[in-house]
Amino acid sequence: MQVPANFEYEKATTVEEALALLARHGEEARVVAGGHSLIPMMKLRLAQPEALIDINDVTELSRIRIEGDMLCVGALVRHAELLDSAVAGEHFPILHDAERVIADPVVRNRGTVGGSLCQADPSEDLSAAFGALEALAVIRGPDGERTVSLREFHTGPYETVVGPGELLTELRVPIRPGGSSAYQKVERRVGDWPLAAAGAALWLDGGRVVDAGIGLTAVRAEHFVAAEAEEALRGAVPSEEAFAEAGRIAAEHCDPVSDQRGPADYKRHLAGELTTRALRRAYERLQA
Repeated sequence: MQVPANFEYEKATTVEEALALLARHGEEARVVAGGHSLIPMMKLRLAQPEALIDINDVTELSRIRIEGDMLCVGALVRHAELLDSAVAGEHFPILHDAERVIADPVVRNRGTVGGSLCQADPSEDLSAAFGALEALAVIRGPDGERTVSLREFHTGPYETVVGPGELLTELRVPIRPGGSSAYQKVERRVGDWPLAAAGAALWLDGGRVVDAGIGLTAVRAEHFVAAEAEEALRGAVPSEEAFAEAGRIAAEHCDPVSDQRGPADYKRHLAGELTTRALRRAYERLQA
């Protein structure tokens, strides 16, 4: 039987209380909510935190709301709640696309948005989706609150800018006119990690692309995005040729590796094809 090493357990009911507990227990404390990644790692002794800070009762982090021109998604929002959110789907259908293909209902009912992003798994779906949308991450710590671009949030596999004693509290996504989005994924079986996946967001004005966001996952794209492909789309007339060219550039600039999920060349092909499909779907939604 796999059993985690001994650890202390604390429960917080407010952000301030969670931060105080993190400060009390030091750098070896970890925050837990859904626990779908952390607990298995603890059972395998890949992670051995000295204390777990349970934030499941910090209800202020479980809201989805519109504030000004931002969609705000609390870090404690469950995957199923984001999937069911009409306001999230209305403004950013890419979030519903991504949530539909994350794991299974059991995981989506318990796993959280913040937990997924902080786990920083190189194959994580929401990192590419929120990256395409140019979301902002709100982090609170002993020195107050700071906001960083999600494109600067991940510093490497399983690493983020969230420091010891800090807590990711919210994702903020700018709502801009003339935009839509989509997410496409290929996995070995339903609910599995992707072989490759791509998210795309398009904003049009006057029949041209004024801005584009492209997120990639599982293909070692820097910061989960394809910046060169985004740049190629800006100012372009939306067309099948423009989307295919963006897909070609995205595939060229990612760096997949061969593993048990598939060979690198196949993943690179998927990165390009899925980018093209996601752009096409986002454009179709804009025309609807």
